[in-house]
Parts: sequence; structure tokens; C-alpha cells
Amino acid sequence: MSENTGLSLENEQRYSPDAWSVIAARGLRQFAYGLLGVTLAVALSERGLSPVAIGGLLTAALAGDFVATYLISLFGDRWGRRRTLVWMAVIMATTGAIYGLTSFYPTLLLAAFVGTLGTSGSETVPFLPIEQAILPQTCAPDHRTELFARYNLIASLAGALGALAAGAPDLLTRAGIPHSAAINLMFGVYALLALAVAFIAARLTPRVEAPRHASAAASDQGDGWRTRLKRLFPPLGSSRGVILRLAGLFSVDAMAGALVTQSLLALYFHLRFGVPLSSLALLFFGVNLLSALSLLAAAPLARRFGLLNTMVFTHLPSNILLMLVALMPVYPLAAVTLLARQLLSQMDVPTRQAYTMALTPPEERTAAASVTSLARSAGSGVSPVISGALLSGALVALGLPLLIGGALKSVYDLALWAVFRHVRPPDGQQ
Repeated sequence: MSENTGLSLENEQRYSPDAWSVIAARGLRQFAYGLLGVTLAVALSERGLSPVAIGGLLTAALAGDFVATYLISLFGDRWGRRRTLVWMAVIMATTGAIYGLTSFYPTLLLAAFVGTLGTSGSETVPFLPIEQAILPQTCAPDHRTELFARYNLIASLAGALGALAAGAPDLLTRAGIPHSAAINLMFGVYALLALAVAFIAARLTPRVEAPRHASAAASDQGDGWRTRLKRLFPPLGSSRGVILRLAGLFSVDAMAGALVTQSLLALYFHLRFGVPLSSLALLFFGVNLLSALSLLAAAPLARRFGLLNTMVFTHLPSNILLMLVALMPVYPLAAVTLLARQLLSQMDVPTRQAYTMALTPPEERTAAASVTSLARSAGSGVSPVISGALLSGALVALGLPLLIGGALKSVYDLALWAVFRHVRPPDGQQ
């Protein structure tokens, strides 16, 4: 089955302009996420919210992401990918504005559920399923892994700069601006960046939309009860079995990852070692920068050793390092161990995305990306509030979220290898 890449055989460019637009939008969004990922939990803590209350907001955000991703899986191609991306960016901007304007907890909770909060330095649900489906249509199959690596590389670099910018409130405070106003300004920057993302998404070409036969299938108007029931589930066909197996495993990884999102790691260092926001900004600048540099190795390693091998055997040692962070008695050792972990922890991201898309026919990619994203959202749903409870009071010294998260992620890696070591994509892109 041929793919709608939007590229002619005579075109010497590896990627279409739409690919660069998607990458640019991801970069802006990730800068905003890097900024808020460091600022959010510390800012809320300084407003008087407990770790459990902060964890509750992050859990609400993940629950909202789950609902949004579910709706996208059913209707994203029917609504139009460009239109969906634009409206999600507008909602993201609204969320930032609300967090900058109020501290009323019920309002924050509602905004977290309905909107989009940047709490992690990696996945950007609910944008990810749409972008993950678009990118394979903007390049030839043999450049797919490379494109996903570039997509995540730019995101990590932007996230690093965003994390560094999170130190701005301390600098503004020294310049005479009240600290609360400086913090609120960061939420305003988050909202403005989201509006820039909406502008870029609106300028994508019609080539990013789903293939016509996929859209036609999605709009099937049959009235039988079986047809109505099928509409409640993402429209997977031949890829259903393999995608559901992947989704189950991805949910375990996400459950573990949500225990140690960037916001919660920042809170951990802030509460355990008393690290100020300016120092956290430098730390997470380094964290995201090393993640970006590690992505440069993802595509070459995948070409040499295969997608699955690269996913598993770079991720497993990173999880051991994550557990070691919790055992470090002083901040410098913990920071160095975390930085070492980041050299390995994100190489599985582009390879995982490329592997999933390689196993999926073009007309099922939005649904497949949505199903795996739904699984990740479901798996991570309650983890932040648990992590918040484990960071309360004297428990913070034990670093339990890091220990549990690293152990669960290791189980995921071993299970992924056991289940998929003999599964090869039909186009040969291993």
C-alpha cells in the first residue's frame, strides 16, 4: 500500500514543508512545556498548595488528556487534523491564562482537566496522536525514524531552553518586580506560545489530512447496533492486535513515568534539598539538553541494531540510574546522576513512535497513535497524586516515586522485549 507522503519523486528534499511546520510547532510548544514544567509545581507550592493538592492538579490534567485523546481518536480525522491542532492550541493558551490569573483551586482543577498543562518534558498529549499520524505522510519510509528523531530533538532542545527560562522569575525579582508577578508572567508567556502554535497549525497544507478512504470509513453512517458500537472505539483494522499489545505495555511505562514528571522531579529537588527555582532552571536545562543530544544517536543506533533493540537497551540502564537518584544523599550527586540518566532515557521515544507507525497502515495511523496515547494517559492517570503523597513530609527523603518509577519502567522494558522481539514491520523498517 503506498503512502501519501506529499513528496514527488523529483523532489530532492527529505521532508515536505509541512514536516518543518509540525516540528516548529512542537518546538514552541515544548519550550512552553519546559518553562511550565519547572515553574508549575514550585509556583503552586509557594501559593500554599500541598504536594497532594499539586498532584491532584496533575492527575486532573492527565485525565483531561485521556478524554481529549479519546475524542481525537474517534473524530480527529473527521474534524480535520489542522483544525484539531488549532483548537487544541487555543485551549492550551486559555489554560495558561487561567493559571496566571487565579489561585482558586476548583478553577485550577477544572482548567487542568479541560485544558493542557506542560508537566512533562517528553510526550505532548493530546497533540501527539495527530502529529504522529501527519509526519509519516511528509517523508519517504526510509527517512521515518530520522524524521521522528529530528522531531523529538528539536522538542528536547526547546524544552531545555524553556527550562532555563524558568529561572527568569528570580532574575526579575532582583530587578524589583514582585515574585508573584514574575511567576504569573511565565504563565502569560506559556499562553502566547500556544497562540503561536495555533497560527502555525492553521498554515499547514491539506496534504496533512487523512487519506480519503480513511475519512470515508470514519464517516460511515450505518445504523446497525454493531456499527454504532464500533463508533465508540478508534477505527483500527489489520493493526488492531499488535497496537493493543503495544498499548498495554505503553500504559505501564506511562504509569511509571507519571510518578517522575519534570514538575514532580523539580518539586522533589525543591523539597528534599531546598533547591531554589533559579538552580532548578539550570538543572533541567541540562536535563533537556542531554536528552536532545541523546536523540542524535537514536536513528543511527536504530539503523544498526533495530528499532526494538534501541528502545529496550537504552531505556533499561536509564531506569537503573533513575532509581540511583533517590539514593544520593546530597544534591550535587543526585543532580549528576539525573543528568547521566538523561543521556539514555529519551532515545526510546522516536524509535517507539517510528516502530508504531511502521506497524500501522497509513489510514489507521491517527487511530493507532490515539490508542497508544490513550493507553499512556490511562496508565499515568493516578500516578501524580500518588507521587505527591509520597513526597509529603518526611517521606520525601526516601525518594519513593523515583524508586518505584524506575522499577516499573524496567519491568516494561523486559516485557516489551519478550513480546515483540520477533515482530517486524511489513515495510522492513526494523
